[in-house]
Amino acid sequence: MRLLVTGGMGFIGSNFIRYALERHRDWEIINLDKLGYGSNPANLRDVEDNPRYTFVKGDIADFELVKELVKKVDAIVNFAAESHVDRSISSPDHFLRSNVIGVYTLLEAIRKENPEVRLVHISTDEVYGDILKGSFTEEDALVPSSPYSATKAAADSLVLGWTRTYRLNASITRCTNNYGPYQFPEKLIPKTIIRAKMGLKVPIYGTGKNVRDWIYVEDHVRAVETVLLKGEPREIYNISAGEERTNLEVVKTILRIMGEDESLIEFVEDRPGHDLRYSLDSWKITRDLKWRPRYSFEEGIKKTVRWYLQNEGWWRPLVNERTLHPTPWKLGW
Repeated sequence: MRLLVTGGMGFIGSNFIRYALERHRDWEIINLDKLGYGSNPANLRDVEDNPRYTFVKGDIADFELVKELVKKVDAIVNFAAESHVDRSISSPDHFLRSNVIGVYTLLEAIRKENPEVRLVHISTDEVYGDILKGSFTEEDALVPSSPYSATKAAADSLVLGWTRTYRLNASITRCTNNYGPYQFPEKLIPKTIIRAKMGLKVPIYGTGKNVRDWIYVEDHVRAVETVLLKGEPREIYNISAGEERTNLEVVKTILRIMGEDESLIEFVEDRPGHDLRYSLDSWKITRDLKWRPRYSFEEGIKKTVRWYLQNEGWWRPLVNERTLHPTPWKLGW
């Protein structure tokens, strides 16, 4: 199979590419990435000489480029997106271009150049908004709370509309919070590890009681692989590990693993529109496609802490006042 992966220099995309190349020796992968914020060529330095891997620098919103790539492949996995909620609050225009116009461009290229191609569009649990009790299913309404989640919800609607109208072979995945190797230092878990390693205070928004369902990135990319190979057109698949933790619990767990004192914790001003709790019901992908997570949170977070402590050469060039700022949404990108 020839596979186009968009946004493959990002956190989840790069983990997916590495996994796919290792697992499927007959796959060829083209990685389209504009190398914007959040992309990092170092994420895939170990595979850049692989003859089955090709990198193309470019924007998913560039129709002429995308249509030429779409012609050449059997399947597409779309990871390309601006994904940092804090940045979406201060600069929503960038999110509109990548997350909405980019997806529209990709769908039009598929429709006009290769309507039989298989597409898996990577979405997020944040499109549902927050939920105080129970868990969202794929049938629930979308109530996004931030510019980021609003643009992702719009993209999902485009995929569903184009799939029904033009009979495209597309599925959507919506996953809970990922963590693991190669995650950008602004995110909660790597920021906590790095700041604790540097002896700095670890900021937590508000009271730290916001709840997220955490999944180790390898479990997520296995789920994406499963949907790519077995998923049905126009179907949505929630992906979760059932590992709900408050932000405060996550930070305390990391500090315990690192042997650091909880006095490093510092509560800071909450960000606007901060959802209280996310939770997904992933019974559908378990029942229909036989996927299950392999890592508990305790196992995954230990692997993650170990990776960051052993790979300072990867994260050190990315760390600056902005990436480790206690309230990055205030920086006005």
